[in-house]
Amino acid sequence: MTFWTPDAIKGVLGGTWLARADAPADAGVGIDTRTLQPGQLFVALRGERTDGHAYLRDAVRAGAAMLVIDDPRAVPAEGWERPVAVLHVPDAGAALLRLGAAYRKTLDPTRVIAVGGSNGKTTTVRLIHAALAPSMRGTHAPRSFNNAVGLPLTLLGARRGDQYLVCEIGTNAPGEIAPLASVAEPDIAVITSIGREHLEGLGSLRGVAQEEASLLLGLRAGGVAILNADAPHLVEAARPIALSQRAQVLTFGRSPEADLRVTDVRDTPEGLRVRVNEREALAAPLHGKHNALNMVAAFAVARRLGLDTQAIAGGLARATPPPMRLQRVRVGEIEFLNDAYNANPESLLAAVETFGELYRDAARRVLILGDMLEQGVHAPALHEECAAAVGACAWADLVVLVGPHWTHSASIVRAALGDDRVRTLADVAGPNASRVAQALRPGDAVLLKGSRGVALERVLDACRLEGEALTEFKPGATA
Repeated sequence: MTFWTPDAIKGVLGGTWLARADAPADAGVGIDTRTLQPGQLFVALRGERTDGHAYLRDAVRAGAAMLVIDDPRAVPAEGWERPVAVLHVPDAGAALLRLGAAYRKTLDPTRVIAVGGSNGKTTTVRLIHAALAPSMRGTHAPRSFNNAVGLPLTLLGARRGDQYLVCEIGTNAPGEIAPLASVAEPDIAVITSIGREHLEGLGSLRGVAQEEASLLLGLRAGGVAILNADAPHLVEAARPIALSQRAQVLTFGRSPEADLRVTDVRDTPEGLRVRVNEREALAAPLHGKHNALNMVAAFAVARRLGLDTQAIAGGLARATPPPMRLQRVRVGEIEFLNDAYNANPESLLAAVETFGELYRDAARRVLILGDMLEQGVHAPALHEECAAAVGACAWADLVVLVGPHWTHSASIVRAALGDDRVRTLADVAGPNASRVAQALRPGDAVLLKGSRGVALERVLDACRLEGEALTEFKPGATA
């Protein structure tokens, strides 16, 4: 029986029929009526801002063949404009995850690669796909789909007969990765790095390593764990799990103990040039020497799947970096390095270093840094540590610090660079984004780096608005 028939779906999810109708085979799943395709199954999820149950009629109009809901009150008393199957389940979110797990078990010929780690997950997913795609058929997580919604959507988007599927798995708190790993059942698990992420929940660097290492709990027997050798806490936590899963371990990094060792890195205007074990030469059109490790992780995956160095290098050379990860954006005569998707101390310091080297010839180099969120009681100390590092950047012509944590640490940067080069803002909402835009000049190079909740990309939006009346933001100012 085809996976996507109503009876097959009910067999996976259980639940109760509120209406019966035939659904086409191989239809797929959608959770957003704006992108829902005719014949797809619509799962009504509850989010922070909206509830899919409010859009059931839109889903039917878009051509949904079946609705999975957990609130039967959302079904209109007068029924629908056309026949549609409606399945009532206890929890629509749990149903989506269960559906993804069931579909994964049908993908036996497909090698599933799961990517975890504190930094570089989405970039590494893109690099793996770039390395494999010229030689193999497969798909990858379209965005940072790394949670209990994004992972099943990635799995459910795979095509029968694909040779590979690259998933991303992330965490905000202890115990989140292992259940997702059990859904993905990866053949290959990659852990890119360990950094001080989400310390509010994970507590310490060792806690981060233990949580990330739990990705290996989902490995299929005989699988491969590809680990960052430069993170000793990770290797310590991961090896026993890999052994229990009868998985092989392959390491990469700068460490002399790494199986695949980065022996040379050059960040050129065209992108990174990397040498592995003093032999294999790789190149990719992205920046940041830390991304050399992500390239080598992708190289390790591709070699494991049987590709030779020439084929891998050709794929990496055509890689496309994900948005808002060291993404170069030009607005008029100002060039931005947009790395505002997320931030922790390790990624922030790497971004500042990359920016400083990449834009040596800019008229001015401007740092716009947003708070690093979800760090709990560690937040003040971590921002002070990063403030000292920013203060050591004598080349910085202007530093704009955004958010309460950075405002608290601004005195450290001011003491090093001088009051005239440092400004603080509570946020970059509305007029404040315009004030930052007003402070920029033609010929500037600007780094945007902060956690997702700070939304520093609003500065870009403000710069793009033509004719906007921007208010002056004077040196040493606070807003």
